[in-house]
Amino acid sequence: MKVCLTVDMEQDCPPFLNSYRGVIDGTPALLSVLAEEKIPATFFTTGDVARRFPETVEKIVQEGHELGCHGDSHRRFDQMNREEAASEIDISTKTLRHFYPVTSFRAPNLQFPAPYLSFLEKQGYALDSSEAKYKRREQDRAFRGSLHRVPASVTSSVLRLPKWFRYFYFRCLKEPVVLFVHPWEFVDWQRSSLRLDCRFRTGAKALECLSENIHFFKRRGCQFVRLQELTSSTEGQGGLNRNIPG
Repeated sequence: MKVCLTVDMEQDCPPFLNSYRGVIDGTPALLSVLAEEKIPATFFTTGDVARRFPETVEKIVQEGHELGCHGDSHRRFDQMNREEAASEIDISTKTLRHFYPVTSFRAPNLQFPAPYLSFLEKQGYALDSSEAKYKRREQDRAFRGSLHRVPASVTSSVLRLPKWFRYFYFRCLKEPVVLFVHPWEFVDWQRSSLRLDCRFRTGAKALECLSENIHFFKRRGCQFVRLQELTSSTEGQGGLNRNIPG
């Protein structure tokens, strides 16, 4: 049973903040957990973050993780015209491929108009994770290009909920399981004025939840893999579609 831990590398809690505490403080803490647990991850990184923090991106790659593209500016693709979207993908792809042969993509906010998928194919992408199983749209499922479509299984804030709820929810997930987190979640925002889903159980508590989540899947014999490793084992539209063992 395959599980992919993915990380959306961006500014802090967009569009509410424009700081980078998650990249500066949250990412080292996250990398420490991944090293301790000996699991790989896929880091979907914006071109903006890569240009501002090249040493951080280099460390991610050096530690054996996959680098994916998360757009250039974290602007929503469903608010761009075709020319803007093509340019955003081109610029971010060129930036990120200085660090890694990027072939996986995820749009900000998991919003990516189906007509723009052809831009990814032209840039040589093999996999798109811009859908979510909990909010998939019919026009996305109708796409019949060469890209593997691997949707996120659960929204990131669910991974910080109480243990009993998380574990019940996880047992309902289908393989491959695609989890995602943000580095800014590992910074303590609990006393901030951010909306509740952005600030509750952040910081050290979020790191504790992450470790618990990893152990849940390990105990069930699940294998953690990078998203790029799914391209040879999943169907473009369906996935493996097996339940996580109880």
